[in-house]
Amino acid sequence: MVEKGACSAAGGRHDGPGSTSEDRNRDRGLVGAVSSTHWPVYIGLAKGYYAAEDLTPDLVFIQSSAALVQQLTAGSLDLALSTGLADPIRAIDKGSPIAIVRIEMQAPPYALLAKPAIKRWPELKGKTISIGGPKDITRIYLERMAAPNGLKAGDYDTVFAGATSARFSALQSGAVDAAILLPPFNFYAESAGFTNLGLTIDYAKELPFTGTVVGRALASARKAVLDKVLLVNSKSMAWFSDPANRTEAIKIMVEASKLKQEDVAKSYDFLHKNEFFETAGKLSKTKMGALLNALKGLGDVEGSINIERFVLPGVTQLTD
Repeated sequence: MVEKGACSAAGGRHDGPGSTSEDRNRDRGLVGAVSSTHWPVYIGLAKGYYAAEDLTPDLVFIQSSAALVQQLTAGSLDLALSTGLADPIRAIDKGSPIAIVRIEMQAPPYALLAKPAIKRWPELKGKTISIGGPKDITRIYLERMAAPNGLKAGDYDTVFAGATSARFSALQSGAVDAAILLPPFNFYAESAGFTNLGLTIDYAKELPFTGTVVGRALASARKAVLDKVLLVNSKSMAWFSDPANRTEAIKIMVEASKLKQEDVAKSYDFLHKNEFFETAGKLSKTKMGALLNALKGLGDVEGSINIERFVLPGVTQLTD
């Protein structure tokens, strides 16, 4: 999701004291379609946290993390929430004027779903698997899962679709034999008879998944707006993490995603049990270092993997 101001998603503006229409009218983009990674965004809207800060976001869907980062780099977008971290890291390495502010999801919540006839990993040999892209983080996750299950690159073919919703559609239509999916799409696929071959958290728990990424120009010129967005994000994650809010949290995501309540409920329990969301608003040097090392090992990062290159001084809160 991307913060570029605050257009009202409901139409109409919210003019409060101490704000300008430019502060409020910022487009926010999300990758693909609504999924569990966007839960804090919709909590912030439903609970009035954005409105309380005089922010009324207009959500815009972008078809891939790479495309989102391109717009962020070009200045078409100012801030991204719930975006994968691999593409921003690559862009920063190449000189993009963006920075990572915080980790949102501390580990990847994907699952690999296969056609009902496929029951075991060896049966994927010679088959086609849908992932995000040739340089997408999902490629790392797939390889981490495949190797201990006896498969290596070349044993299977990959095709690319930037968003979980597109990968699910390809699997559902029979265009691919397997796909890596986020909740709640993985639970919907399982209930439809597709085979769950494993969870990425069991193979790549040390790799952070999503985060908040900001254009350095926004952070420099309009830090007060950035601070408001980060405050709302933290409030939303804390609210999600309180088990007393389970029923309402599920209702919020059902309304946003239009998916079945039972699948959304499974997603909530899965994310809550494994504490996927980082609620302290900080960036773990250990987790960030693990991701940087993984990307460096693949040749995706050419320069130094010193964490300070990729974060925003004075805003990013680092922790061990």
